[in-house]
Amino acid sequence: MTTTYEDAKTQLLDAMLAHVPFDGWSETSFRMAIADCDMDDALARAICPRGAVDLALAFHARGDAAMVERLKSEDLSDLKFRDLIAAAVRFRLEAVEDKELVRRGVTLFSLPMHAADGAKAMWQTCDLIWDTLGDTSDDVNWYTKRATLSGVYSSTVLFWLGDDSPNHQKSWEFLDRRIDNVMQFEKIKAQVNGNPLFKPFLAVPNWLAGQVKAPMKMRADLPGILNPRK
Repeated sequence: MTTTYEDAKTQLLDAMLAHVPFDGWSETSFRMAIADCDMDDALARAICPRGAVDLALAFHARGDAAMVERLKSEDLSDLKFRDLIAAAVRFRLEAVEDKELVRRGVTLFSLPMHAADGAKAMWQTCDLIWDTLGDTSDDVNWYTKRATLSGVYSSTVLFWLGDDSPNHQKSWEFLDRRIDNVMQFEKIKAQVNGNPLFKPFLAVPNWLAGQVKAPMKMRADLPGILNPRK
C-alpha cells in the first residue's frame, strides 16, 4: 500500500506526541519520532523541512479540525450567539488530550523566530470559528471580529493552562467574562457604525479591508451554523 505525504506526516506527528511532554517541540523529539517510525531521515525532512515546527503546526491544525467537526455535528441551534462563540473556544480546548503539548507549543511559538507562525496559527483558529459560524462580513468588521476573538482565545488558553479546577470550570467562567467584555465592545462599535457622522471616517478603512481580504479569503459563501446553505 502506497503511503501518501499526509499519511507519513500523520505518522511522524503521532510518534512525536509521545516525546513532546519531555523534550518539547524540538529537534530531539523530531529525531526520535523519525526513529520510531523507522522512516528515512531525508524523507522525513522533505515532509517537514522545519522539523518540529512543522509538526507543531500540524498538531494545532488537527485541533482546529476537531473543533470544526464538533461544531458542525452538535445541535447548537438553541444557543445565543455569544454562547456559540464560547462553545467554539471550549470545543477547541477540549480537543487537546494533554495540556503539556500546548504548554510546550506556547514555549516554542514565544521564540522570536517562530512568533509569526504562532500568531498565524491563532488567527487561523479564530478565522475558522467565524467561518464555521457563518460570518459573511467583508469590511473592517472581518478583521475586528477575528482580532478581538484572538485576544479572547489567547488569554483563555493561558488561563486554561494553569487551571486545575474540576472540568476546567474556572476556565469556562473566565471565558464567559471575556466574551461579555467583547459583546460590550461590539455594542459600542455598532453604535459608531450606525452613526452617519462617522461614515466618512469608516469608508477608507472598510474599502482597504475589502481589498486586502479578497485575495486572502474567499470563503464567505461557505455554509455555516448561522447561515446554512439551503
